Amino acid sequence: MAVLDAAELCFPLLHNSSCRKPLAHWSEAVLVNILLSFISLTTAALNLLVIISVSHFRKLHTPTNNLLLSLAVSDFLVGLVSMPVAIYKKTSCWALGDLVCTLYNYLSYIITSASVGNMVFISVDRYMAICDPLHYPGRVTVTRVRVCVCVCWLGSLLHSTYILVDDLVQPGRHHVCSGECVIVVNYVAGTVDLVVTFATPIAAIFVLYSQVFVVAVSQARAMRSHVHGVRTRLTAKSSELKAAWTLGVLVLVFLMCFCPYYCVFLVGGDLLNVSSEFYLLFLFYSNSCLNPLIYALFYPWFKKALRIIVTLQILRDSSSEANVL
Repeated sequence: MAVLDAAELCFPLLHNSSCRKPLAHWSEAVLVNILLSFISLTTAALNLLVIISVSHFRKLHTPTNNLLLSLAVSDFLVGLVSMPVAIYKKTSCWALGDLVCTLYNYLSYIITSASVGNMVFISVDRYMAICDPLHYPGRVTVTRVRVCVCVCWLGSLLHSTYILVDDLVQPGRHHVCSGECVIVVNYVAGTVDLVVTFATPIAAIFVLYSQVFVVAVSQARAMRSHVHGVRTRLTAKSSELKAAWTLGVLVLVFLMCFCPYYCVFLVGGDLLNVSSEFYLLFLFYSNSCLNPLIYALFYPWFKKALRIIVTLQILRDSSSEANVL
């Protein structure tokens, strides 16, 4: 029995302080790892294509696309860092040390906060484009959007520092045994995090998109009725209406992946076992894989840019001037 117990420990030589290895059926563990690893790789690859597309082609350097670029960066980091390490934590003992554990949790919080901030800015962008179209070109410029993106990432950095300040000062202070990587947030910091990254953004997105869709539906009806004197002005805004519906799908999918994780912890996260918590977290992460698929379905420019990238036409000197709209 002593040999069996030692075999189940992460570090048999540290018998008194070692965690136990995660237990799972071999075939199930292999199948889950292959599936989740494929999702992780797909997430990183698809979002990298979005980043290349928006960054390379000049025609795509619009305010809205700059917000999509920022979102793609956070989604790319999810596929490159958050997903693989989450799989590693679920299936193996943590052997990378307390400092790496703290840095991973810190980066994950930054990515999550930035994703939420990007979604709020996307909602604001669509609100101004649809509800205040006359002032939109003058108020929403590429330079101002880039400043907002920088503020978003800086705010995410400061927020994550506040939430994890104890672990940043003393990495591994909450670890009860060797071989684990956990994060413990005190009540006050947890409440602030819930308000900043869940309650307030959800409320803002809901209010903004409620107004957007009320206006979008009324304009769509007016376009179908062919009101004299209004038809030309409304037709000119059809691209904005289409963008509003597309980004509305983006936000809806985000909420479907985002809300279950926070809602379960809000009503009683202590009742979850480790596996349930992991799969809820991966549901949240899977939103990063769905976003570029939404672009591929609804944005013709992404399909055109993807064709140029895959066929290596992007290597041509004048490829950045290609008309992908």
